[in-house]
Amino acid sequence: MSVQQPNDNYLYQEVLVSPMYLAGIGGTSDPSLEPVAHWPHHELNDGPCQLVITSPDHRIRIGWYGDDFEVWRITAAEEATSATRWTATFNQNTPPEIVVGLTTALARDYAESNIYDGNGRFLANPSIYWADAVRPLIDAGWTRDGGAASGTVEIVAPDGQAGVLIDNRRYRHGEEAVTLWAGPRGWGTRAEAVFSARTPSHLIAATAATMVDPPPVVRERYQIHREVAHLVSVTPVTPSAPQVPRAPTPLDVRRTAVTQAVQRAARFPRTAADLRVMAARSRTSASALNPSGSPAPPLAARPSASASTPRRSR
Repeated sequence: MSVQQPNDNYLYQEVLVSPMYLAGIGGTSDPSLEPVAHWPHHELNDGPCQLVITSPDHRIRIGWYGDDFEVWRITAAEEATSATRWTATFNQNTPPEIVVGLTTALARDYAESNIYDGNGRFLANPSIYWADAVRPLIDAGWTRDGGAASGTVEIVAPDGQAGVLIDNRRYRHGEEAVTLWAGPRGWGTRAEAVFSARTPSHLIAATAATMVDPPPVVRERYQIHREVAHLVSVTPVTPSAPQVPRAPTPLDVRRTAVTQAVQRAARFPRTAADLRVMAARSRTSASALNPSGSPAPPLAARPSASASTPRRSR
């Protein structure tokens, strides 16, 4: 006896997935780059990086790698040609709705910075308190895991399916310091956002905030990994009801006829028939302005046929 396979209509059905951090990367839409859509774009033909978006002064760089293990790589530097100050990467299982938390904060920080002074909150030193980087998670009831290794702190979501690992040892500035994660361990299931040691705490917090009680996100059924399917809530997207066109009223019909007649008359010299059409249009406009039935103000004196273009001889 063969097992019935789901049909294509079922697999490609759009559904609302919650919690968002287990929804995967998707593919139907990608809001991650929308906050910086007005920044310069550089499309690359060679190499794994397919697109680079930079701030106008090139101090912030956002690389999109498409099919690679690390889909997004975001960096910031004090000057366009100086060494990278901090780096954030997001892997191929990370929902773009999480990445948009960082790109939104970067766009705001850059807009508030002064290009000529070389400043910007996106270059601020991280807080000396590790909790500042994950404050939204703590405030939402995520709790500390006592089993974390020495020198590290791990905060876990109430469902146990997401968390953040903070490495307080920070041997070198370029080393990984904070890792936001979601999903079961595995190359195809675990989402990871990794921040280097000098990443400003408020940027990490802005990214973490997207994981706290967000609205469900739209995915197609086949985009949900089979090992995650039992951990998420899925609701079919209800298609909006088609709008039935309204039947035209007698006034609509009359207005349409008058409009068409006026358009035809405009293409030819004005004759007595044209003037009658103009008069009809005036009566229709007057009735529209006086819906209560009160008498319309007297129309301007109508020109006689002799006042128009001389009648053509037959």
